Amino acid sequence: ESTLHQTGDIAPQFVCTTIGGKTIDLSKLRGKVVMINFFATWCGPCNMELPVLQKDVWEKFKNNPDFELVVLGREHSEEELTAFAAKKGLDLPFASDKGREIFNLYAKQNIPRNVIIGKDGRIIYQSIGFTSEEFNKMVDLLTKELNQK
Repeated sequence: ESTLHQTGDIAPQFVCTTIGGKTIDLSKLRGKVVMINFFATWCGPCNMELPVLQKDVWEKFKNNPDFELVVLGREHSEEELTAFAAKKGLDLPFASDKGREIFNLYAKQNIPRNVIIGKDGRIIYQSIGFTSEEFNKMVDLLTKELNQK
């Protein structure tokens, strides 16, 4: 099993900084729904998922004060992520996980990978890979958790 935590577990704490300069400290985000997306620029399914993540999650929920998203580039530098975002026309909150420090808290392998952490700091959803069905299920869950129409 490549996933290190079960749904219901307290999510492992981490701090990172997005390429936009925002610090995300999981320990300070209690009371918010936090979504973590792990990806790599070379990963085919990740490249299919990111535009959908931008359109169906980020654009829909980014102005919700109870929502936080971080898109972690596994083994990528900030420079690589900045160039990738510009090339792909994405304005997601990308952050570097160059040494896999954050990824290794959650999993051993497999991307894309999504983790959603509920307002109580516990993992409420995890998925590996990208399918429209799975992604839509996840968007429904976020919509419900954030009481958003």
